[in-house]
Amino acid sequence: MFRSTDLEVRLGVGAPARIRGANRIGALEMRYEIAMTNKRGAVVLGASGSVGGAVIAALVRDGTLAPIVSVVRRSQPAQVALARAAGVELREVLVPTMAPAELERATREASAGAAVGLSALGVGAGTGKLTIDDVELNAAFARGLAAAGVQHLAFLSAAGANPAAKTTGSGAAGMARYARVKGEAEEAVKRDGPPVVSVFRPGMIIGSQHTPWLLEKVLPVFSFATPKKYRSITVDTIARAMVATSRQPPATSAVYHYPEMTQLAAD
Repeated sequence: MFRSTDLEVRLGVGAPARIRGANRIGALEMRYEIAMTNKRGAVVLGASGSVGGAVIAALVRDGTLAPIVSVVRRSQPAQVALARAAGVELREVLVPTMAPAELERATREASAGAAVGLSALGVGAGTGKLTIDDVELNAAFARGLAAAGVQHLAFLSAAGANPAAKTTGSGAAGMARYARVKGEAEEAVKRDGPPVVSVFRPGMIIGSQHTPWLLEKVLPVFSFATPKKYRSITVDTIARAMVATSRQPPATSAVYHYPEMTQLAAD
């Protein structure tokens, strides 16, 4: 559980540090000094997933948003090593239980001076935690960003998201319950989060751990017959599109499907 008196931070350019008790306030001030001066930090939720990991990699490659703060359940050593090798500052804020209250508090503290937040948090379609992870945790993350004064959130959703869809069904991607939960998550982050929310609605995600390998091979073959907004798209393309809107945040909230995402990723 995240505790205000026991916050573990891992730095991509240095050693892990544990901040306790009386030393905590001064350490937090020092830890966020860079972010407060340049206002160009990025806070990421969901880095342990396929798209989230691609977002971290895209931010590291881009290099214009720093420091990168990753709010995760457990450390991601490969991402830390990637950032260290590139000379980019990556900080991990570990929230092992990832309960909404702890996540909101951790996000608020981690977002001091940040310019943007990016959420790629979600669980596999059809699992029993859709509402908890997709709605409650994303809403908590959005509230933490807003409380810290962050102005823009890049938010991963799904094609067909609809808060008015039926609540019945297995929760499989493309089914009513899945669309309902994704739509509710969108409404929650727009209601509770930063003033500008960029919503990304991919179709089938190529490279996701939740996409069956056979579909990854077959779907692109039939892309000519698929409406553009529902075409399959790679994790890297989604990540680059999310980073593009974070690097140059739009003035108003908008929804991005396959055509817009591929254009953003190419810019």
